[in-house]
Amino acid sequence: MEATVPELPEPSSAAGSATASSAPRSLAEALRARDDASLATLLHARPDLLGPVPGDMTQLATRAGTRASVVRALDRLDRFALQTAEALAVAPDPCPYPVLESLLAGEHGSGPGAREFGEDNGARAELPRAVATLRDQALVWGDDERLRLVRTARELLAPSAGRPSPTGLGPTVAEATAGMSPTRIQEIVAAAGLPATHDPVSAVTALTSLFTDPERMSALLDKAPAEAHQVLGRLVWGPPYGEVTPNPTPPVRWLRDRGLLLPASARTVVLPREVALHLRGGLAHRETEPLAPAVPAHREHRPQLVDANAAGQALAALATVEELVKSWEHAGPPVLRAGGLSVRDLKRTAATLDATEPAAAFWIELAYAAGLLASDGEADERYAPTPAFDDWVELPPAERWSALAEAWLPATRTAGLVGDQDAKGRTLSALGPELDRSAAPEVRRRVLELLAALPEGGSADTDTLLARLGWERPVRGTSVLRAHLARWTLTEAEVLGVTGRGALAAHGRALLEHRDPAPLLAPLFPEPVDHVLLQADLTAVAPGPLRRALGDVLAVLADVESKGGATVYRFTPGSVRRALDSGRTASDLHAFLAEHSITPVPQPLAYLIDDVARRHGHLRVGVASSYVRCDDDGMLNEILADRRSAGLGLRRLAPTVLAAQAEPGALLDGLRAMGYAPAAESLTGDVVVARADAHRTPARSAPVPVPDGPPVPDATLLGAAVRAIRAGDLAATAVRKAPAAASVVPGELPRTSAAETLATVQAAALTGSAVWIGYVNADGAASQRVIAPVRVEGGFVTGYDHTADEVRTYALHRITGVAELAEEHL
Repeated sequence: MEATVPELPEPSSAAGSATASSAPRSLAEALRARDDASLATLLHARPDLLGPVPGDMTQLATRAGTRASVVRALDRLDRFALQTAEALAVAPDPCPYPVLESLLAGEHGSGPGAREFGEDNGARAELPRAVATLRDQALVWGDDERLRLVRTARELLAPSAGRPSPTGLGPTVAEATAGMSPTRIQEIVAAAGLPATHDPVSAVTALTSLFTDPERMSALLDKAPAEAHQVLGRLVWGPPYGEVTPNPTPPVRWLRDRGLLLPASARTVVLPREVALHLRGGLAHRETEPLAPAVPAHREHRPQLVDANAAGQALAALATVEELVKSWEHAGPPVLRAGGLSVRDLKRTAATLDATEPAAAFWIELAYAAGLLASDGEADERYAPTPAFDDWVELPPAERWSALAEAWLPATRTAGLVGDQDAKGRTLSALGPELDRSAAPEVRRRVLELLAALPEGGSADTDTLLARLGWERPVRGTSVLRAHLARWTLTEAEVLGVTGRGALAAHGRALLEHRDPAPLLAPLFPEPVDHVLLQADLTAVAPGPLRRALGDVLAVLADVESKGGATVYRFTPGSVRRALDSGRTASDLHAFLAEHSITPVPQPLAYLIDDVARRHGHLRVGVASSYVRCDDDGMLNEILADRRSAGLGLRRLAPTVLAAQAEPGALLDGLRAMGYAPAAESLTGDVVVARADAHRTPARSAPVPVPDGPPVPDATLLGAAVRAIRAGDLAATAVRKAPAAASVVPGELPRTSAAETLATVQAAALTGSAVWIGYVNADGAASQRVIAPVRVEGGFVTGYDHTADEVRTYALHRITGVAELAEEHL
C-alpha cells in the first residue's frame, strides 16, 4: 500500500538543480538536486530520517545510508521493488538501466533459464515504477545511465559465503579467485582455451570476458560432458555452492579445470555469477513478480445478510465481554510475578466463557485494550474491572461495540501469540508484557482495506489474501509475522462482528474509514426485552437481549446454560443461594419472577427458592480465624461427624459455635460443598451482603499501542523539515569570503575575534548584505547560519535568518565567528 504524500509548496529558490550533463557524484548531491516535493516524498516514506531533523543534505544522506534505516526501508518494499534492489546488488556498479532491465525481464539467450524472445510478464512495464520507488526512498541514486544502489543496501543484498543472495547467484569470477595462486589462475585460463597473460589481474579479466560473451560461452559449454550440464543445472538457480570430494568425478573436474566451478573452500566449489547468468539467460531471479496478486471476491453474499450476521456476532461479543469482566468482579485472577495471567486462570476463564483458550485470550486482551480490565496494584495484585467498565455497561449497545472495535483496530497487543514461546523459551501469557507487535495495527487495517476493495458482500479467499500481503512485504522475517497477524485478524474480525460471513459489514467499513459505526449498527440490534419465559424444568428462556436491570438480576439468580439468539438460564440451588447472598429475600425473588415472566412461575422453581431460603443463613460463618455459629447444635454435631469437614480444622467452642482453622472464604466453600447453605457474618453479627460492584481497580487508562517506528509526519512538519534542511544546506555550502585573520575550515564554524565580528555585522547591517556566522545557543548546540543583519545594538544582532526563514535576534557573545559571502552568492 502506497501512502499518499501531502501536497507541499512549490520548490523554493534555494533548492539545487542538476542539469542533464552534470550527474551527481554522491547521494548527498543527488538529494541536493531534488525539488521540495521529492524531498517530502522521501521523508514521508522514511520518517526515521527526521529524528532529529538533519542539519543539511550531507547529514540527510549519511542518515539515509545507516544500516538500521536501510533495513527498515527494505522491509517496506514490495516484492518487485525488492527484486529490483536485489538485481542491482549483483549488477555492475554503476548499472545502466538496460542492464538492469535485462536482469529482471530477460533477453534472448541459449541458456536453460533464458526466456523466449518477446515473452514479458509485465516486468519491463513495471520496472520504471520500481526504480522510482527506490529513488524516492533514496535507496538508489544516479541517472538511468549510472544507477547506484546505496552501499549499505548492496552489502545487505549482495551474495556472500555466509549469506547467500536472494537471487541465488554466487560471487563474481574476480571475487571467487581472490587469493588464488597466479599459477592456478593461468592453468584455468589455459584450460578454457585462452592465451596466457602476464599477471593474474589480466587473466581474471580475460576469464570474465569469456564468461560474459554469449557466443564463446556457448561454444565452451558445447564441449562439456552431458553429466557436467546436470551439475550446472543443480547449481544454476541456487544455492550456488556444492560439496566435492578430494577426488571429484570427471564432469566436476572438467568444470573446475575451466573455471566454470571455482573453489570456495577445501571441500566446496561455487558457480561464478557470470556463468550462472549465462545459463539463466541473463535473469537475476527465477521468477519475477512485477504485479501484485489480485484479490478477487471468493464468495458473494447479499450485503443485508452480511450486516445481519455481523450484527449478531457483535451482540454476542458484547455479552461475552460483559460476562468476562463480571466474572472477575469478586475475586479476579492473581497477576503473575512476571506479569500476565497464569495458564490455570486462562483455562478457568475459558470454561466460564464456554470458549477455547485462544478465544478466551482474545476476549481478555480486548477488554484490557478497551480499558475495562486492569491490575488493581495492591500488594496481593489481582486483575479486576476498572471504573470505566461501569460507564461502559450503561452505554447503548452500538456505542459499547464501537468502543471495543475502536480499541481493537489500533491495538498492538496480539492475543494470537498467547501460548507461544519467546526467544528464551518462556511461554507467553495473556496480559503478559511480551505480546506487543508494532506491525499488528497496519496488518489489521490492510486486511480490512483489501476486503473493502471487494464488491459489497464479497469475501476473499484466505490464501489469495495472504499472497497479496506477502507480495507487499516480502522480507521473510516480516512476511511470516504479517501472515500470522492476517489470519488472526480475519478470525478476530469475524467473532467481533466487523465482518459477517467473511465480508466486511457496513459498520466495519465505517470503522475503517474513521467514521462512527454506531449509527449503522444500532438499527441492526434487536430491541431489549423486559420478560422471560419460565419453564417447568427450572430454566428460563430470554427471547432476546434483556434490559439492563432484568439481565443483572437474572445473571445472579440463574446460570447461563446456552447462548445465542435466545439465551437459556438454569436455576440451581447454588444460583438461588447466590441471589440470597446478594441481600434479596425469598419473597423478593418470587415477586421478581412473577413480574418479569410471561408464563406462570412453575411450582418446582417456587419450591426450590423456598427450600434454599429456609436453609440459607441457618449457619453463620465469621472471623475467629473463622467460626461456625448455629442455634441447632444437632446440625453442628452432624458437621463434626462428617469426614468431609476434616480439612476445615473444626472444633467445638460452645454448644452453638465451632471454631475453624480455615479462612472464612474457604470455610464457606467447604460447607457449601457438603450441601449446607451458610451465610457470611460480619464482626457485628450481621449477614454480609455480596454485591456485584464489590471490587474495582483505581482509575486506569487503556494501554497505549507500541508505535511501529516514528510517526508519519504530516504536511506541516514535512514542509518545515524540508525548509530547515534546505536552509541548513545553504549555510553549509555557501561560498565564504573570509577576512584575512579569520580561520575558516570547511565543515567547521568560523572563528573571528569579538571586534572583527562586531565590525563585520555592523557593516553588513549598513549595506544590507548577508553574512555567514557560526552560533552556539544556550544549550551548547552549534550551528551555521546565513543572516542579513538589520540592527546591531545592546550586544545583540537582529536580522533575517535565511536558515530559519524568519527574523531572529542573536547574542553577539555567542557568535563564534563571521565571514562575508562571496559576491556571486550575495
